[in-house]
Amino acid sequence: MNQYSALIIDDEPDIRELIALTLERMELDCYQAGSVSEAVEALQQRPYHFCITDMKLPDGNGMELVQLCHSRYPDMPVAMITAHGNMELAIDALKAGAFDFVAKPIDTQRLRDLVKAALKLTQVVISQNTPDEALLGDSQRMADLKDAIRKVARTQAPVFVHGESGTGKELVARMIHHLSPRAQGPFIAVNCGAIPADLMESEFFGHTKGSFTGASHDKPGLFRAADGGTLFLDEVADLPLEMQAKLLRVIQEKAVRKVGEEHEQPVDVRIVSASHHDLEKRVSDQRFRQDLYFRLNVIHLGVPRLAERSEDIPRLARHFLSKYAREWGMPNVELTPAALQTLQHYPFPGNVRELENILQRAFTMAEDEYIQADDLQLPKSTTPEPSQTDDTPNNPDAPIITNNLEQYLENIERRAITQALEETRWNKTAAAEKLGISFRALRYRCKKLGID
Repeated sequence: MNQYSALIIDDEPDIRELIALTLERMELDCYQAGSVSEAVEALQQRPYHFCITDMKLPDGNGMELVQLCHSRYPDMPVAMITAHGNMELAIDALKAGAFDFVAKPIDTQRLRDLVKAALKLTQVVISQNTPDEALLGDSQRMADLKDAIRKVARTQAPVFVHGESGTGKELVARMIHHLSPRAQGPFIAVNCGAIPADLMESEFFGHTKGSFTGASHDKPGLFRAADGGTLFLDEVADLPLEMQAKLLRVIQEKAVRKVGEEHEQPVDVRIVSASHHDLEKRVSDQRFRQDLYFRLNVIHLGVPRLAERSEDIPRLARHFLSKYAREWGMPNVELTPAALQTLQHYPFPGNVRELENILQRAFTMAEDEYIQADDLQLPKSTTPEPSQTDDTPNNPDAPIITNNLEQYLENIERRAITQALEETRWNKTAAAEKLGISFRALRYRCKKLGID
């Protein structure tokens, strides 16, 4: 949060490491890319205060990147690495918008002087750096959401995030925290649906040693752990009514009392809550307290389904495929146009999480540098289903349109299992209990349906 950052682009690892070592000694956070495509992806992930790129890259040239940065990221100075004595190329780079240039072999003192001058000119604000897992997407829906996040982050008001499972509700909460004055404090995330009812009070408020059977040591609880920061209550609609009452009191009094203690302790916590359920409907059904609903829903943010922003799928796909290549030390792969078109016409009942799982599986199945449509292993016939962000079941009398009953049923089963896993943060034991089946049966179904 309090450091400058730099993007280093060169296809030679030794050159990248030399530059990174020099800049890190100047207390810059360094990020690296080995090609134009990797650089474009990196530039989309976060802002940088300085960028330096080589001229010759495997899939293009640095001049393209200079022009891209000059047009899209004008607040970030960009420098060019040129061949020794090639003044003509250096002048072309300056004309294209480069801040300065440095020749190979790189003189580290010249590089340090260049970076110091660049950082005096940069207009990229440090506090606007985004988290590692940022919300990706350039669609209008995502642009509106990010704009709303930036506005609400400046306040201390509680925020309720509504959206289907897999849309990125926790990423929204993390972005709110990261852009808020509480960014230096802790961010604590908890799935309310995954905590056993008899342990909720202890988990939220803590307990003292010996306060009940099994309490072998003091426990601070989630509220104390989040003191000075943000507490994210995912699937808050799953809280029992008794726990809702206790949560309401803590929010009102801004103090918690451990199980086994007589006195309350003050806490300073911002609450961000989320659910795929319609809380207003739950209030009308008397399954959620109205007074707590008003406390949590001061500011309401809606996260769009992936099917509602299909234009973001290419960027998301590139991000995930690059991520797997880096993590697994494997060559990068790309989607064929047919595979990409197939993804953009798929309804994605599991949203972004489902896209990630599909691409992870396809990445391992691809036989060369391209992922074919068949590698995606999507159902042959899928009918987009309506959003199920409320508690109303599908109309049983509605006509079913399919020419493959087995695949249609598998798609329904996949959605139910994925949703249960999402709601329990991929705890298969809790998900099996939620679905009313045994752990062994769930494991078998996950293997059968290709759910990782």
